[in-house]
Amino acid sequence: MRAARALAVAIAAVLGLSACTGGDDAVERGTSFEFVSPGGQLDIFYDGEQRQPAPSLAGEDLLAEGTQLAATDFPGKVVVINLWGSWCGPCRTELPEMEKLFQANKDRGLQLVGLDVREPNRSAPQDFVRDRGISYPSIYDPAGRSLLRLKGYPRNAIPSTIVLDKQQRVAAVFLRELLAEDLQPVVDRLAAE
Repeated sequence: MRAARALAVAIAAVLGLSACTGGDDAVERGTSFEFVSPGGQLDIFYDGEQRQPAPSLAGEDLLAEGTQLAATDFPGKVVVINLWGSWCGPCRTELPEMEKLFQANKDRGLQLVGLDVREPNRSAPQDFVRDRGISYPSIYDPAGRSLLRLKGYPRNAIPSTIVLDKQQRVAAVFLRELLAEDLQPVVDRLAAE
């Protein structure tokens, strides 16, 4: 019995290790985005064939209860998805920077969408957004279910930002706090495509 159990554990370990190897690329070749941070990079950029369609990031609108919101609601636009929480210290600095980026670029086809995670009490993030004058919408995702659709995405990387090109493909991922000036060159490049 012990030998059979040991063999089963060994087989599971080998299969588990082989499942984790897929090359040194940040994208698994195929038709959907799968996140990997090559070499532990915090700023990851995808070009050409590396760009894969983003999975459906959707949920209830934070401020408009009962209304659904999705990143795919903005076809033909560059979409910046910012993962945040009112409990997150760096988010207190970052959200006003995202608003600054949005205001400077919304007439050029930029849409910003927040993804509010790990907040069981909806009133805290609602107050957070109102107090800071944030005008772009946020998906309310207290359980982090949207993040589960991003295969391999680090659920503890808050704040972080995902940038989609006009075809709703992942063009960049930032696993750190950003300023508007950090994202402006990426938005400029994608808007010109």
